[in-house]
Amino acid sequence: MSTLNKFEDILAWKKARTLVSKLYSISNSGTFKRDFSLKDQTRRCGISIMANIAEGFGRKSKKEFAYFLNIAHGSASELQSHLYIALDLGYIEQDNFEDLYLECEEISKMVLGFQNYLRKNN
Repeated sequence: MSTLNKFEDILAWKKARTLVSKLYSISNSGTFKRDFSLKDQTRRCGISIMANIAEGFGRKSKKEFAYFLNIAHGSASELQSHLYIALDLGYIEQDNFEDLYLECEEISKMVLGFQNYLRKNN
């Protein structure tokens, strides 16, 4: 953690920020924007990824940071599940689904790698 001075330096957080921006844009169009419940929950999952990376970093403990990274990973999986619902209901196109799904997967791998590093070097 010595090379990271702030949570904004964490690549997974940066990628989650971009993902959230895309989620807001996609969920604010077409029929998706009228499904308040799914739109809200989908956005909250993305926000949770970002927020838990930041909160874990702010705890200044490797053990707690790893814990919050685990929550971020869970939120990414939850988001992937919600994306299937949006796809099945016709709220998003297949290409948007695949793009967002793969971004979640990439962030998840980064988060898990970072989490494993923190646990091994605790």
